[in-house]
Amino acid sequence: MQNSRLVKISKYLSYHLRHHPEAIDITLGPGGWVSVTELLSASGKHGFAIEPWELKEVVAENDKQRFSFDSTGTLIRANQGHSIEVDLQLAPALPPDILYHGTGHRAVESILTKGLLKMSRHHVHLSADVETARLVGQRHGRSVVFAVMAAQMHQDGHQFFLSDNGVWLVDMVPPQYLQQM
Repeated sequence: MQNSRLVKISKYLSYHLRHHPEAIDITLGPGGWVSVTELLSASGKHGFAIEPWELKEVVAENDKQRFSFDSTGTLIRANQGHSIEVDLQLAPALPPDILYHGTGHRAVESILTKGLLKMSRHHVHLSADVETARLVGQRHGRSVVFAVMAAQMHQDGHQFFLSDNGVWLVDMVPPQYLQQM
């Protein structure tokens, strides 16, 4: 499949599985799952037909692994990044000592004062490595990376979750657990 088609489908899925399922008349079930059959049917009815093989390729090839199928292959969901209420049914996980968060340089002052806030999302997203965080930050201008003292946060009672695609999630990161790199 052409890369442009892959990107179009990925953006379409992100919009509907993370933010606006109602726009194509689908309902996300527990865990954020929706039937593949329902999704394909709804997409077609709303003028954006997706072939089953295209959907499989997008899930397998998406560079950020934004989507996953359940073990039966009959359900699909966005792994994280929702702006709508959804319980991803993730179990709390023990984080590594340090995690990383990438952002644009314009947000640094606010982050140093208020910490990392989830804003319109359900969680703050953290990376296990500096390079991934740096790439995330580049989407917002000149990239700045913060080290997050995750083990200390966990010890102090903050819960962490690990999404299916390896993104660490937490409700917020107070400024005392941050170190600008």
